Amino acid sequence: MAGLVSARANPIYSSHNLRRSPLPRPMASRALEIPYKHPAIALRPSKSLSFVAASLQPSKTISAGQFSNTLPTEEVLNIWRSAGAVCFDVDSTVCLDEGIDELADFCGAGKAVAEWTTKAMSGSVPFEEALAARLSLFNPSLSQVQDFLDKRPPRISPGIAGLIKKLMAKNIDVYLVSGGFRQMINPVALQLGIPLENIFANQLLFGSSGEFIGFDAKEPTSRSGGKATAVQQIRKVHNYKALVMIGDGATDLEARKPGGADLFICYAGVQLREAVAAKADWLIFDFEELITSL
Repeated sequence: MAGLVSARANPIYSSHNLRRSPLPRPMASRALEIPYKHPAIALRPSKSLSFVAASLQPSKTISAGQFSNTLPTEEVLNIWRSAGAVCFDVDSTVCLDEGIDELADFCGAGKAVAEWTTKAMSGSVPFEEALAARLSLFNPSLSQVQDFLDKRPPRISPGIAGLIKKLMAKNIDVYLVSGGFRQMINPVALQLGIPLENIFANQLLFGSSGEFIGFDAKEPTSRSGGKATAVQQIRKVHNYKALVMIGDGATDLEARKPGGADLFICYAGVQLREAVAAKADWLIFDFEELITSL
């Protein structure tokens, strides 16, 4: 694909102060990563505080006893406290929003794309099919992505910064494993102090004139089971004795498998996906639960 814009030209994304050599990422140099211009966590000026507060509530009212996994077992607590690494989903977990939905909304295709996101997160369609379908609905250009990042900085979930700070203070490594895009996740990592080498996510690809030409299909997170593959790679390279995955969707649940995550914690503080929540080892609605249990 000659004519692609270089991904690593900006010095803000150099690998200084990173703790490890990154795992191989095919074609990573072929997608543009956009400098982040908003170091402070901010709410979008177009949304009221009442809207933000409402967005933190699960999508459905929880009845007493609906789930049996809101209190962790002793075994679950032991794994959580002994973990050498914690992998976080980004959209609707670390951040309040689904990044691709927000970008689509900014580009005028929000409703149609959000419907596909619901299918992807519930596991009702293959993730790669949903990803391609969503992008084809609005084909974001480089200039649109840059404008989006300027005008809609990421909204970080309450409590996540404190949790990540405490994990790092205990020398527990933190990773972001997402079906979203590096261009939108790098700013989140920078805010939270997570090394950019610890991001495993997809790449938007642009031509030499900034036109959208697709996404890197060789990234493991671009397809169903991809998060599980990424987590297995992380564990194999670093030989963690225990590893935890935290997220809200079916693709996060998939990461709990032999050689991958020992524990799946479902965070339902933004979106409650009942089929996923029911299968979690531990269901939480507030990151403070994890902070106090460490």
